[in-house]
Amino acid sequence: MIRELTWCDERFAAEHWAAQIRWAIAEMIKEAAKAKSEGLDHVPPERLRRWHIYYDSGVQVGLDLHPLDPASGAQSKQTNLLLRLRDDRDAYLRFTTDLTVPATNNQAERDLRPVKTQLKISGCHASKTGAENWLAIRSYLVTATKHGLGALDAIGRAITGDAWMPPIALAA
Repeated sequence: MIRELTWCDERFAAEHWAAQIRWAIAEMIKEAAKAKSEGLDHVPPERLRRWHIYYDSGVQVGLDLHPLDPASGAQSKQTNLLLRLRDDRDAYLRFTTDLTVPATNNQAERDLRPVKTQLKISGCHASKTGAENWLAIRSYLVTATKHGLGALDAIGRAITGDAWMPPIALAA
């Protein structure tokens, strides 16, 4: 979403709506980080009120400038983005109501980077089985690392038959 807003801001710089939405989101990310550091599980609504107004008004101004065209089956990229930002607002801003949800997908992109690098270097895996094995090992190591176990420790445990497993959360 941030990349798409940046693209719209560059393409329609005189309109300001994309920059306003991006700025409001950045401020909400700061509020989420602050609430997390205070041990809260969500950002108090009063801290978000101002940023929601900027977000919502930016979306409305954008839609006024790039309205839905009912005669056309396809909408412009900016109209589609604005419709998603309006209609899926709660999902896009979930990181403010549930601080366990990351505000960006940066970690997911970092997790995928080795896969893309492997494809760039070799072009592909030699076989489907090889690719599946490589991805399974990669997934195991990334998950173990996220739970505080070093990659070498995880490999060592797997080799000795004592493979690490993530904790299972039981429903209350």
